[in-house]
Amino acid sequence: YQAALEIHQISLSLPQIEQFALASQIRRASKGICANLAEGFAKSSKSSAEFKRFALMAAGSAQEMEVWIDFCQDLNYLNKQKASELVNEYAEISKMLNGLIKNWKDN
Repeated sequence: YQAALEIHQISLSLPQIEQFALASQIRRASKGICANLAEGFAKSSKSSAEFKRFALMAAGSAQEMEVWIDFCQDLNYLNKQKASELVNEYAEISKMLNGLIKNWKDN
C-alpha cells in the first residue's frame, strides 16, 4: 500500500503528455497489487484457488511495475538512484507475494 502511494505521488510529477499513458499505467499497476490481494482474500473463505488467482495477478502487477519504473528512468522521469530503490522495493514485494502463493493452504 505504501509503495502504491509513493508511485501515485511520483506519477503526478510526470509530464502532462504522460498523464494519460505512463502515469495512468503505473498508478493502475501499483494500486492493482493491493486491490487484487484484498479481493482475493475476501474470496478466500469460499475458494483457496480464487485467492491464489488474485495473488498471482498481484504478483504480475508487481513485476510489471519493475518494467514501468525502467521506462520512467530511461525517459529521465526518475533518477537512477530512485529508480533502483523502487525496482528493489517491487522485487521484494514480488518475492513476498510468491512466498504467500506458495505457502497458502488449500481449504
